[in-house]
Amino acid sequence: MGPHPAVAAIRLAVRRVLHDILTELNTTAGVHAATAAERTPERPPGLPTAPLVLVACSGGADSMALASALAFEAPRLGIRAGGVTVDHGLQNGSDLRAEEVVLRLRELGLDPVEATAVTVGRAGGPEAAARDARYAALDAAAARHGAAAVLLGHTRDDQAETVLLGLARGSGIRSLSGMAAVSGAGGRYRRPFLQVDRQTARKACMVQSLPVWDDPHNADPAYTRSRLRHEGLPALEKALGKGVVEALARTAQLSRDDADALDTWARQAEAGVRDSTGVLECAKLYALPPAVRRRILRRAAIEAGAPAGALFARHIEEVDRLITGWRGQGAINLPGKVVAQRQGGRLVIRQG
Repeated sequence: MGPHPAVAAIRLAVRRVLHDILTELNTTAGVHAATAAERTPERPPGLPTAPLVLVACSGGADSMALASALAFEAPRLGIRAGGVTVDHGLQNGSDLRAEEVVLRLRELGLDPVEATAVTVGRAGGPEAAARDARYAALDAAAARHGAAAVLLGHTRDDQAETVLLGLARGSGIRSLSGMAAVSGAGGRYRRPFLQVDRQTARKACMVQSLPVWDDPHNADPAYTRSRLRHEGLPALEKALGKGVVEALARTAQLSRDDADALDTWARQAEAGVRDSTGVLECAKLYALPPAVRRRILRRAAIEAGAPAGALFARHIEEVDRLITGWRGQGAINLPGKVVAQRQGGRLVIRQG
């Protein structure tokens, strides 16, 4: 008799991602896939070490389900499996909670396993600051252990919430594309569960008798995502019927495909709108479709030093008006002390 359907679903999702990682590693190293598939963690001395994949685990249902699936699938593919839990220090006893998660991951057979504490700042609000601190810690852990990838437990429900948050902010199509299945430097971060719903992950933990921790922040109405999860999405499903989460996840994928195509177009068009010194020419920019032009402007602002996370659509719209609505207006101040100014038919974006 096979595993419970929920367990089978999460294992299949992880197996596919691990196969992708192995294929990429083999391509990079010029090694045939069959060779890597035969590797085991217990390698004889002198032979290449099996690749390491880490799971980022908070102890919640999603990440515990992911950890259990990784622990099951990795050895079968000759991959070492480890885990990292991040202690944000935002709740009393968070250090003890992190120690408990480490013990659970070790009981699953993961090695290496570690807890890392971070200090959460204030930039961008509490949710953004915690996220920045978490990813910095995961980057450091991956580099320290030489991990080929880090698996994240974001589900289809998380994807739907991300799309709605982008829609509420009036963001562009890139924001509506939600979270990428592969992201980070060199494709470090992998999200196997973007097509798996949250209930399946929780069910997989239940049938495997895996203890899970429900973060009280996930139910705290002080946090925007929490309000969306417990009030916004249920209200949408009540008004529109079931299937909203699936539809939003599909929207994310379609939006990502469109955004990728427009990004490629913008990269190809950029060289043609610069003069011999590399400065942007307003007349050539004006001739481009708005979606392509604004992507070029955003890239130029980031290259000049504007932080990507602080550069919003309203900033780019103001810069765009220097091209499409020129009335002699002055320079536009952008985040990171970057200034955009029209000078003699050219658009100069530089540090102020």
